[in-house]
Amino acid sequence: MGLTRRSRGRAGEIVLRERAGEYEIISNGMFLMDTRNGRSERRLVRWALQAGVQTRCDREPTAPRRLLLGGLGVGWSLAEALATTEVAEVVVVEWEPAIIAFNRAATGERTGGRVDDPRVRCILDDLVAWLRRPGEGEFDAICLDVDNGPDWTVAPGNAWLYGEAGLRALQARLAPGGVLGVWAAARSPTFEVALAQHFTTVRRREVPVPRGVPDVVYLAWGTPPADHSA
Repeated sequence: MGLTRRSRGRAGEIVLRERAGEYEIISNGMFLMDTRNGRSERRLVRWALQAGVQTRCDREPTAPRRLLLGGLGVGWSLAEALATTEVAEVVVVEWEPAIIAFNRAATGERTGGRVDDPRVRCILDDLVAWLRRPGEGEFDAICLDVDNGPDWTVAPGNAWLYGEAGLRALQARLAPGGVLGVWAAARSPTFEVALAQHFTTVRRREVPVPRGVPDVVYLAWGTPPADHSA
């Protein structure tokens, strides 16, 4: 057993623990995440950015891009964004101060997703509250990894993100041709239906994991035409 850091978080005690050179984050005794395998988190960002290039026919693929990350985690998704040279700015909205502190102390170094990178602006805020306020402009990609999925939220209020109001708010923050990506620990048929009601194109991609059902990455883009039948 190596480094252990304890912090009083917004929802209780958060612990950063080192095991054999890897880091784990535990909240109130429950395992949340670690630095051992960030494959699906990295693919969330990679696939969203790739889809965005394909959809923006009226813009140069090399144009500087802005990316919004909902949730910092151990930094895997941020690392993927920073590995993409076309990304000019990454805005990270993280509600737990301890997660940001752990990134600066250890996890960011391990994953390569450092909040102190000059292209990163890390905002300490609840994503739901932040989306409900005006400002910040548009993003070429928005990637959410704040819960274990639409059906397994960390906080009850996060359910708003996956419903009609939340999807409209996210859609409003996307630039023309922008792509929404959502990470989930399992498939959510209900969320797939909701996405299809707000976006013209919805894709579900699976990432195998060592044990259990595959992780899921949802990608959505395009605004359906307004219904003028009423």
